Amino acid sequence: MASGVYILTSPISIPLCNFNLGSSLGARNTLEILLGELSKDFLTRPLTRNEACLVLLRVAVFGATTYFGIKWVSDALDPAQKQRMQLKKRAEDLMKQIGIEKLKLTEHEMNIVAHLVVPRDIKVTWNDVAGLDELVSELRDAVILPLQQTRLFERSKLCQPPKGVLLYGPPGCGKTLLAKAMAQASNCRFINLQAPTLMDKWYGESQKLTAAVFSLAIKIQPCIIFIDEIDAFLRNRSRTDHEATAMMKAEFMSLWDGLQTASDCQVMVLGATNRPQDVDPAILRRMPTAFHIALPTQRQRQEILKLILAGENVSCLNAVNLKELAEKTRGYSGSDLWELCRDAATYRVRDYVRKQQMRQIAHLLHHRGSGIEAMVAQW
Repeated sequence: MASGVYILTSPISIPLCNFNLGSSLGARNTLEILLGELSKDFLTRPLTRNEACLVLLRVAVFGATTYFGIKWVSDALDPAQKQRMQLKKRAEDLMKQIGIEKLKLTEHEMNIVAHLVVPRDIKVTWNDVAGLDELVSELRDAVILPLQQTRLFERSKLCQPPKGVLLYGPPGCGKTLLAKAMAQASNCRFINLQAPTLMDKWYGESQKLTAAVFSLAIKIQPCIIFIDEIDAFLRNRSRTDHEATAMMKAEFMSLWDGLQTASDCQVMVLGATNRPQDVDPAILRRMPTAFHIALPTQRQRQEILKLILAGENVSCLNAVNLKELAEKTRGYSGSDLWELCRDAATYRVRDYVRKQQMRQIAHLLHHRGSGIEAMVAQW
């Protein structure tokens, strides 16, 4: 067949496609795939209605197969696609709970919404914190009051609330517990940010997720961004840091500075760590308000033990000398005291079960022995 331009038309003379079959081998192959068993001389005449429908059907099948094939390949290359869909669904449910379902959010902000904690879902209150009355009072004045009474602090630059607060001290002393109580008492939106949330295998995605954290916090303010174990996330920078990690830290600090320059911004970054010496100095500078939560004293241990045992049905609680127990638990943290009480409770349960088993064994032996004696008497 001679080289030339052939126009496929339907019976109503509507052009379907235009190919130069003589000069383009790729176009000829594509056309032959679409037309299948149609003869080559068939191209020189107009298509009938049935033939045009057949061509359109094959084009539609080819397009659908290509689309779903590409989608399957993309899903295979990205195994986290299913997890992202689950996070998106959870984010939509959370947005409905807090009444921001009409808020326009980007794809990266939707990923961060999945880590949002609704204040009414936090079951921890100040009543669950024992032995830290002075610290609780300071936190209320320095953190919660500026978030609740913004009009009292917005008239002066010197009265601006801190944009960063650090809780540091030995592990198990109640840093995370205090953070939850603060979020519940302040009635602020609470973003529980973790390092893996901002990690992504694609280049540049970590910076976009970092930016989404602050843009989302500004949209839903007042908001507290809580970073537990901040030393693992924003530790000292060094030459051995990966490029993506270094860029993410730089982006985080740059956006954090933007919060400090905005006087009407009600966003606060709250960090907790038991290794403050490992936190980058630039991060510590952005956290001017720091609270040291040390190991509890004897008086504090006694109050913690009293709080732990308050809700338990302990018949011999009056017989337990909490003061003496507090003296013997020197160096224990609040978490250690909780585990001590839990071990004591489970020990009593095991002791009770063991006694019940011994009674059952004695009962079986008694009945079995009586049966044997009866058989001997019959003989």
